[in-house]
Amino acid sequence: MSAQVFPGTSPADPADPADPGTDVLDDVEALYREGVTARKGAFSVEWADRLGEDVAAAFAQARARPGGTVGRGPNRYYVEIHPEQLRGFTELVDHPWVRSLCAAVLGPEYRIVEVGFDIPLEGAVNQPWHRDFPMPEETRAERRLTSLAFNVTTVDTEEDMGPFEIAPGTQWDDSEEFDHGMFPPRSHYPRYEGLAVRKYPQRGDISARTALTVHRGTASHSAKPRPVLVLGVDGPEAANAERHDAAVTREFWDALPERVRRHLACPVVDELAPIVQKHTIEGLVMGDV
Repeated sequence: MSAQVFPGTSPADPADPADPGTDVLDDVEALYREGVTARKGAFSVEWADRLGEDVAAAFAQARARPGGTVGRGPNRYYVEIHPEQLRGFTELVDHPWVRSLCAAVLGPEYRIVEVGFDIPLEGAVNQPWHRDFPMPEETRAERRLTSLAFNVTTVDTEEDMGPFEIAPGTQWDDSEEFDHGMFPPRSHYPRYEGLAVRKYPQRGDISARTALTVHRGTASHSAKPRPVLVLGVDGPEAANAERHDAAVTREFWDALPERVRRHLACPVVDELAPIVQKHTIEGLVMGDV
């Protein structure tokens, strides 16, 4: 299988004057203040339902092969997928709000490095409070964000489905007490629980956050799964692409708009291979025990 890597780090083309993008100033301020922002109704319910069908198909395929999923706690899984497993991939990454927010926060040379989904099932337990990776030096020294995680629900979130919980403003927390730079000690939990906000996104909504903001998935008591798509985007300094193995076929690549191709950081291959998951976060495997 031959492959050609398109790193997505070449300078972006000049802005198209006919496509000025979307005003995201308030969203950028929210990301720096609270660590999270959202756009309600960015997509149609029908689009979200198609996304749900594609995620369900990808989950079934992943569970049927060794290494197809990775645990994020009891009855909770993460699966990285190839972009073309989603019929709505182009609409997602080329949405004006997504493009404008990426450019405003990360700069014109931002790179799309991850497409996957988290899926808590009935019996999922509270995760420990955590961030998804240690704080980069640019954030520590300059208070500058170098990556974003976009989340899109495929269902209307209900209270018993284990809603996502986030502690606004904690993206700047910097303590040597964090285990592996990611897991705060239990002595910090009362503060996070006091700050915690639960999120109840509905089909068609999209959110963006810095994965440095301390957060957790909560316990699910529902027989209905709660899949959430994850789109990871890096600025030039970030290195999150090293954790991911997605690729696209030449036919898919050629059909993408140039505006998408220049930001897509993955190999172009003759034939897709099943992804063996490697983005393990060991501290999440057992849940909050």
